[in-house]
Amino acid sequence: MKYAREIKVGVLAAVCLFLLFFGLNFLKGVNIFSSTNSYHGRFDNIHGLEEQAAVLIRGYKVGQVDNIDYDFTADSAFTVDISINRDIVLPTGTQMALISDGLLGGMAIELQLPAGKEQSAMDHQSSAIAHGSSLPTVYVPGLMESVQGELLAHVNDAVGNIDSLVLQLKGELAGNHIKSTLQNVNRVTNDLTGVSSDLKHIVRTQVPAIVNNADTAMANLNAVSASLKSTDIPATFARVDKAVDNVNGLITDARSTEGTLGKLLYDKSLYKHIDATVVSADSLLTDIKARPSRYVHISVFGKKDK
Repeated sequence: MKYAREIKVGVLAAVCLFLLFFGLNFLKGVNIFSSTNSYHGRFDNIHGLEEQAAVLIRGYKVGQVDNIDYDFTADSAFTVDISINRDIVLPTGTQMALISDGLLGGMAIELQLPAGKEQSAMDHQSSAIAHGSSLPTVYVPGLMESVQGELLAHVNDAVGNIDSLVLQLKGELAGNHIKSTLQNVNRVTNDLTGVSSDLKHIVRTQVPAIVNNADTAMANLNAVSASLKSTDIPATFARVDKAVDNVNGLITDARSTEGTLGKLLYDKSLYKHIDATVVSADSLLTDIKARPSRYVHISVFGKKDK
């Protein structure tokens, strides 16, 4: 029993060491109770990738980056070792992609499985990639890098346009085009000033007379309107209707053969009598002109001879 205290202290120390080991691995994201498969890949540039970074498949964490080795004498200077859950089978053609993990600039590894081969790899273990194998690698630019690249492209285009504009302005200055343009602007400004002065003169001199004439015309229209209001328009129209009836009666009498005017217009016998009378009068006047002594003779002694 004299060793019981030492045994308790040893057991407690072992438990503390286990808890410390378990806690450190838990903080690193390593589950010590599950077995894993390890793979590695080589990169020219890891863009700030760190150990314990997440390993993702379709956005789901399946493992972590265990170790990063570098050899700057080689073309692909960085070797990245990863471990994933043993129950995940990687089919042939899987590649290790270095991607941006969020907007803060962190990096992660994404295992990109070939389309249509996941189930076949599960069914046929012979087509799966073996533990410890090397995977092909690829770098996928993040959102910030894509935006930065597009922004730089637009900035370069804008700088080119600005250079072209500056060169064009230099050409304009060298050819005195701007000076002539300014002279034209000054001339147009002077013309506008003259037109403005003329408009002011018209407004001061002619517009009041026009307004007065308009007021007079409106007064006349008001007087005419008042006169029309005071006029007995129904009585006026009644008199007009009566005059029209009288005219219609005259026209009716003229068309009728019973009236004097109708007989004068339509009675042929009256026309013949008048015509015969005119003919007789014309013959008489002709005879008087030819033989005036036949009708009247005045003697020397003032006596008439028939």
